[in-house]
Amino acid sequence: FSTTCVRCSKNRRLRQKRAISERKLTRYFVDHRKVRVVGGQGGAGGHSFHSEPRKVFGGPDGGNGGDGGHVILKADQQMKSLSSVLPFYQGFNGERGGRKNCYGANGAYVYVKVPVGTLVKEDGEVVADLTRHGEEYVAAYGGAGGKGNRFFLSNENRAPTLFTPGEPGQERVLHLELKTTAHAGLVGFPNAGKSSLLRAISNAKPAVAAYPFTTLNPHVGVICYQDYEQVAVADIPGLIKGAHQNRGLGMAFLRHIERCRFLLYVVDLSVSQPWIQLQDLKYELEQYKKGLSERPSVVIGNKIDLAESRLNLPLLREQIDERVIALSALTGDNLEELFLHLRELYDAYVKTEQ
Repeated sequence: FSTTCVRCSKNRRLRQKRAISERKLTRYFVDHRKVRVVGGQGGAGGHSFHSEPRKVFGGPDGGNGGDGGHVILKADQQMKSLSSVLPFYQGFNGERGGRKNCYGANGAYVYVKVPVGTLVKEDGEVVADLTRHGEEYVAAYGGAGGKGNRFFLSNENRAPTLFTPGEPGQERVLHLELKTTAHAGLVGFPNAGKSSLLRAISNAKPAVAAYPFTTLNPHVGVICYQDYEQVAVADIPGLIKGAHQNRGLGMAFLRHIERCRFLLYVVDLSVSQPWIQLQDLKYELEQYKKGLSERPSVVIGNKIDLAESRLNLPLLREQIDERVIALSALTGDNLEELFLHLRELYDAYVKTEQ
């Protein structure tokens, strides 16, 4: 009986864990951090004179101090958010130089794991872009160790008493920004069906509901092809008019579109004049960053299963010059055409990179 109760309670906890809402998950997703980093201080130089029986004038034997430890940012693909990054890090100090010309030990390095795609800024300027797993950036150098009195031995000064303290470590204030790294980005207004589309074409499971701003942070899904090629698609939270002026959470959303190599504009065909949505989306992207709306793209007309959408589809194709792929993320109609065209965009991107 007790074993059954334990098993039931464990299953209940697992169901509760799976049922965490998108709104609660935002507490754990942080895409911006301000961090103060200080390198470790170098150890002071040693001050001593050699002394042993029958050797009165042994001379100076104070060793140099150890260098302070660096603070290093390291990209880790297991990290998905900046929520675990603390506001302050300091490297370990170097040890003091010892007797008998013994050097002090260097201070240990402090590694700060950050997600792949983290941008490091200082005073508004980009100083590092960590785009690959294992890539490192020295955020703050440790101070050099001091010199012991042995270092100052010369013919003119056979018994130096001078020694130097260790230098302080470098101190900086850095701003970390996380930009989603994906090949394609789903761009659209709230309730256009981006999350439903990502669930239909990939293994991602973003929250889906019949109200605006269901998605509050980006999700990345992976599409696997038969030749084992993989294309990453990001579901960018819905934009609104004036997003480039930081209305709503505009800047936080637009930031993640910069890394996408090609864009998938998701338009709701069931609304009147759906081409207006496309014009507004491109305007917001262009105002945020010049040339962003000119990246390779395709227009996806979603909700083709509705009667209004079938009437608006020919009107949309008359108003715009881009290719329109009409589909339904709910029923799965015409997803194959999207898969094929997405692969064409990816192959063109790979060819350009090579």
